[in-house]
Amino acid sequence: MEEKIITTNRKARHEYHILDRIEAGIALLGTEVKSLRDGRANLKDSYAAVRNGEMYLYNAHISPYSHGNINNHDPLRERKLLLHKKEISRLTGKIQERGLTVVPLKLYFKQGKVKVELALVKGKKTYDKRHDIAKRDAERELQKQLKYKQRY
Repeated sequence: MEEKIITTNRKARHEYHILDRIEAGIALLGTEVKSLRDGRANLKDSYAAVRNGEMYLYNAHISPYSHGNINNHDPLRERKLLLHKKEISRLTGKIQERGLTVVPLKLYFKQGKVKVELALVKGKKTYDKRHDIAKRDAERELQKQLKYKQRY
């Protein structure tokens, strides 16, 4: 199963605690797929929500296809996510029960189909973000020291 990653939502890992992941298909137009093959997508500030028993992806920016004509797509249109009813109801329950959110982590091609990796997330507090940054800096400093020791 070869995956070709189109784009990732790097901000999501910084802003949220990731509790659960799920893979979903996405209903796209032809010009959107062509644009994705060029790698022209952005998941920043995008999220998924349930409406009328179906899950949709909002604010995911897929640039208009460069060689598209008058029938090109709207870059910020809502896109239907392809999930089983059980998965949607399970996510809906968790969202309502605990006040969680569903955000996309990455967009990728899998066996010729566009897939979205969704995550059930809880927002981080400011002190959590600062703690993560301090931890990452300490880890980086440790790696630097080890590299220096190995050299001499």
